Amino acid sequence: MFLELNDITKTYGATVANNHISFGLNKGEILAVIGENGAGKTTIMKILYGLNRADSGEIYLNGKKIAIQSVRDAIAHGIGMVQQHFMLFDSYTVAENIVYGKEPRKSMFFDRKKSREVVRSLSEEYGLHIDPDLRVEECSVGMRQRIEILKVLYQDAEIIIFDEPTAVLVPQEIDELLKTLKGLAARGKSIIIITHKLQEVMDVADRAVVMRKGEYVGERKISETSIKELSYLMVGKGIPDREVEAREPGAPVLEVRDIYCENEGVSVLNGLSMTVREGEIVGLAGVSGNGQTELIQCLTGLRHISKGSILLNGQDISHMGVRAIREAGCAHIPEDRYDYGCAAKATLEETAIMGFENKKGFSSRGILDKNQNGRFTSELLERYSVKYDTMQDRAGSLSGGNIQKLIVAREIEHQSKFLIAAEPTRGVDIGAQEFIHDRLVEKRNKGDAVLLVSSELSEILALSDRVYVIYDGQIRGEFARAEVATEKVGYLMMGGHDE
Repeated sequence: MFLELNDITKTYGATVANNHISFGLNKGEILAVIGENGAGKTTIMKILYGLNRADSGEIYLNGKKIAIQSVRDAIAHGIGMVQQHFMLFDSYTVAENIVYGKEPRKSMFFDRKKSREVVRSLSEEYGLHIDPDLRVEECSVGMRQRIEILKVLYQDAEIIIFDEPTAVLVPQEIDELLKTLKGLAARGKSIIIITHKLQEVMDVADRAVVMRKGEYVGERKISETSIKELSYLMVGKGIPDREVEAREPGAPVLEVRDIYCENEGVSVLNGLSMTVREGEIVGLAGVSGNGQTELIQCLTGLRHISKGSILLNGQDISHMGVRAIREAGCAHIPEDRYDYGCAAKATLEETAIMGFENKKGFSSRGILDKNQNGRFTSELLERYSVKYDTMQDRAGSLSGGNIQKLIVAREIEHQSKFLIAAEPTRGVDIGAQEFIHDRLVEKRNKGDAVLLVSSELSEILALSDRVYVIYDGQIRGEFARAEVATEKVGYLMMGGHDE
């Protein structure tokens, strides 16, 4: 083995994040490390990269024991990491970002010309073509990831860790990244990827290590396994194939008519129109930053349109406030569970009744009914399989997947005719994903309308009866379930025209 992790243990108080974990990495191999949220995979990768220190255990490189106490140590041993949230300076050029911390010098001064030459040569060598003089603020998400990879290669990394590398990419960018990973491995680089996307594991990895609840469960050669087997190892049970039965939709619930919206003087919605009907899930596909957030804010009363109209159940809600829109029949699973979905210091009971506090049975004359609210919360937590200690736990103490399930539960239990589900499974494991998807389909099957906004195209294609594609604040295409082609949707997401 080129790299070996032996008996790695890491605890946080009473929580055992890694319990005597051992596995290895071969030279030129692509190894996927997979598991549910809280499985411990990110913790052990942070130990390998020097961001965390293990309580016990050993790391061997080329058969020699090494000590990694810091990121500097990891880099010195040829270990690099491309993190999920890019660590780039927007105002710097591509070349300046790549050589930062190890800048070529001419006498005492930064050699800008040499930096450009080095980056251009490196990008050509690895087929990661990019203009070294571009400023990062001008680069797409896919290009920024390319910069991060070149940064690691510039540091002479032989082992490269990728943390959820495709989370923010469109299909074409994902295809390019997977080709890049294979190309790096073919040149002798050893790759570790942390991902929830099992199809990508099957497409690119040589081997998968599975972790569950902080422990090593097993490993499989990709040529000898399947998505079903890997998902079973991850969650301890089988994940059924999803089939969403076709239904005839009913009357329009949401009608968005030619709306415009500005953000600090910049037009972000430009004549956007769409409809969501009873008994259907409508997916909104697009690269983040093309108006999805502003559209959701307009639909929920957090922002107002400058032109056009928004009808909910036939009622014009264009300029209503948040509470009035909720009372008109709109529930909302927000894209950021911590900033908009809950208050980190609120108890689970307080979190569960947000939006219910003025409803009959939950309060009387402004006084909350603690007994009723406690029963409601307890039933909600049990029905939606939320893992917790007591209802007085703080929302911020739950894992990401569990707080997401609580928010989904709360919004669905409002029994509103219309639900906005924005990034409903972002950052949650495969078991929680399936659970949340089931709840959305159940709501649709009851005759309610669901607008699904997701950067995960696979999620949209799996659940949606119709799909809209948004780009630059406009709808660029509309497809029925039977008409959707991944390549066409991805092309429109990147700014192509439906001609």
